Amino acid sequence: MQITIGSSILEIVQGDITRQDTEAIANAANARLAGGGGVDGAIHRAGGPAIMAACRKIGGCPTGHAVLTTGGNLKAKYVIHAVGPVYRGGGKGEAGLLKSAYLSCLKIVSEKGIKSIAFPSISTGVYGYPLEEGSRIALTTCRDYLSEYPEIEWVRFVLFGETNYRAYEKTLKALQREYA
Repeated sequence: MQITIGSSILEIVQGDITRQDTEAIANAANARLAGGGGVDGAIHRAGGPAIMAACRKIGGCPTGHAVLTTGGNLKAKYVIHAVGPVYRGGGKGEAGLLKSAYLSCLKIVSEKGIKSIAFPSISTGVYGYPLEEGSRIALTTCRDYLSEYPEIEWVRFVLFGETNYRAYEKTLKALQREYA
């Protein structure tokens, strides 16, 4: 499913983020950029040691921010490592930090002249962010950014599993009605 925002496309698909043909993919990273489980581990395994070597040079990234590395062996030329918040009930600034993580990625995409990016659902796995709220923050942040920065041609959310896809689909349909 996709919606058009000006000349840009915002899309959701179910699949494997490591197989995307976008110019960049975002990684749901930890603050140490040390690799890990879930999406982070899958990206590091598929991309090979060049990604970890680049992460080690950078050293770390604070929550709510993002950094750029090579895509290594991936189809994507770049990986943008975004550090989302661990969910602690919603009263510790998690929503702002999650929005900031997505915005940091989008700003890197604009600054580097990258035309397309694929995102996972940041923080909604082992970091425990509620999926429905996380999808709203993710899609709204991207929609709002694309309406101001049309140089990004394509933003794709690649969702693992039916549950994640359905949550994002419901949110995107609601945004489509708002935007129409």
